[in-house]
Amino acid sequence: MYPPVREVVSHDDFSLSIVFDNGEKRLLDMRPYPDFGVFKKIHDYEKFKRVRVAFDTIEWDDGVDLDPEFIYAKSKPR
Repeated sequence: MYPPVREVVSHDDFSLSIVFDNGEKRLLDMRPYPDFGVFKKIHDYEKFKRVRVAFDTIEWDDGVDLDPEFIYAKSKPR
């Protein structure tokens, strides 16, 4: 089981700084994904930066969310 997300901050390079419930800090590079499926909805930085924590993971206004396992597996320790 992966730790819940407690904090997320977007950056203008389409990366996310994430803090997990266990205190771990990681960086998730989202640049490879905005041209695929639902991620097209957050391709614009004005939409991308509206990310927030919801139900132990992250989501955007347009209904895009990420699986906690994906976040942890694709992010790198900071």
